Amino acid sequence: MPNHKSAEKRVRQNKKRNAINSSNRSRFRNVIKKLRVAVATGNAVTSQELLPQTISIIDKAIQKGVMHRNTAARHKSRLTMHVNNLSKQG
Repeated sequence: MPNHKSAEKRVRQNKKRNAINSSNRSRFRNVIKKLRVAVATGNAVTSQELLPQTISIIDKAIQKGVMHRNTAARHKSRLTMHVNNLSKQG
Protein backbone atom coordinates (compact mmCIF):
# COMPACT_ATOMS: atom_id res chain seq x y z
CA MET A 1 0.00 0.00 0.00
CA PRO A 2 1.56 3.31 -1.02
CA ASN A 3 2.06 5.84 1.72
CA HIS A 4 2.88 8.91 -0.36
CA LYS A 5 0.98 10.79 -3.00
CA SER A 6 3.77 10.18 -5.55
CA ALA A 7 3.72 6.46 -4.78
CA GLU A 8 -0.04 6.35 -5.37
CA LYS A 9 0.48 8.05 -8.71
CA ARG A 10 3.22 5.58 -9.59
CA VAL A 11 0.84 2.68 -8.86
CA ARG A 12 -1.75 4.20 -11.21
CA GLN A 13 0.85 4.75 -13.92
CA ASN A 14 2.22 1.22 -13.58
CA LYS A 15 -1.26 -0.24 -13.90
CA LYS A 16 -1.95 1.75 -17.07
CA ARG A 17 1.47 0.94 -18.62
CA ASN A 18 1.03 -2.74 -17.76
CA ALA A 19 -2.24 -2.84 -19.70
CA ILE A 20 -0.67 -1.10 -22.70
CA ASN A 21 2.41 -3.35 -22.66
CA SER A 22 0.26 -6.47 -22.37
CA SER A 23 -1.82 -5.38 -25.34
CA ASN A 24 1.25 -4.69 -27.48
CA ARG A 25 2.89 -7.95 -26.45
CA SER A 26 -0.19 -10.03 -27.24
CA ARG A 27 -0.65 -8.29 -30.61
CA PHE A 28 2.97 -9.11 -31.44
CA ARG A 29 2.66 -12.75 -30.35
CA ASN A 30 -0.65 -13.32 -32.14
CA VAL A 31 0.58 -12.04 -35.48
CA ILE A 32 3.69 -14.24 -35.27
CA LYS A 33 1.54 -17.27 -34.42
CA LYS A 34 -0.73 -16.54 -37.38
CA LEU A 35 2.25 -16.39 -39.76
CA ARG A 36 3.80 -19.54 -38.32
CA VAL A 37 0.52 -21.42 -38.79
CA ALA A 38 0.36 -20.27 -42.41
CA VAL A 39 3.93 -21.48 -42.97
CA ALA A 40 3.29 -24.78 -41.17
CA THR A 41 0.22 -25.53 -43.30
CA GLY A 42 2.22 -24.79 -46.44
CA ASN A 43 0.05 -21.89 -47.52
CA ALA A 44 2.55 -19.83 -49.53
CA VAL A 45 0.09 -17.15 -50.67
CA THR A 46 -1.21 -16.38 -47.18
CA SER A 47 2.26 -16.37 -45.68
CA GLN A 48 3.49 -13.98 -48.40
CA GLU A 49 0.61 -11.63 -47.54
CA LEU A 50 1.13 -11.87 -43.76
CA LEU A 51 4.90 -11.34 -43.79
CA PRO A 52 4.92 -7.53 -44.41
CA GLN A 53 2.18 -7.01 -41.81
CA THR A 54 4.10 -9.13 -39.30
CA ILE A 55 7.35 -7.26 -39.89
CA SER A 56 5.52 -3.96 -39.45
CA ILE A 57 4.05 -5.03 -36.11
CA ILE A 58 7.45 -6.33 -34.97
CA ASP A 59 9.00 -2.95 -35.83
CA LYS A 60 6.27 -1.19 -33.85
CA ALA A 61 6.98 -3.49 -30.91
CA ILE A 62 10.59 -2.31 -30.97
CA GLN A 63 9.52 1.34 -30.93
CA LYS A 64 7.17 0.73 -28.01
CA GLY A 65 9.86 -1.04 -26.01
CA VAL A 66 8.09 -4.39 -26.01
CA MET A 67 11.16 -6.20 -27.30
CA HIS A 68 14.84 -5.65 -27.97
CA ARG A 69 15.89 -4.75 -31.50
CA ASN A 70 18.21 -7.75 -31.83
CA THR A 71 15.43 -10.12 -30.77
CA ALA A 72 13.14 -8.51 -33.32
CA ALA A 73 15.79 -8.82 -36.02
CA ARG A 74 16.15 -12.52 -35.21
CA HIS A 75 12.38 -13.04 -35.45
CA LYS A 76 12.13 -11.14 -38.73
CA SER A 77 15.07 -13.03 -40.23
CA ARG A 78 13.75 -16.46 -39.31
CA LEU A 79 10.19 -15.74 -40.39
CA THR A 80 11.39 -14.33 -43.72
CA MET A 81 13.59 -17.38 -44.25
CA HIS A 82 10.68 -19.74 -43.60
CA VAL A 83 8.37 -17.85 -45.98
CA ASN A 84 11.05 -17.76 -48.69
CA ASN A 85 11.73 -21.48 -48.35
CA LEU A 86 8.01 -22.14 -48.59
CA SER A 87 7.68 -20.08 -51.78
CA LYS A 88 10.68 -21.91 -53.35
CA GLN A 89 9.07 -25.28 -52.70
CA GLY A 90 5.68 -24.30 -54.11
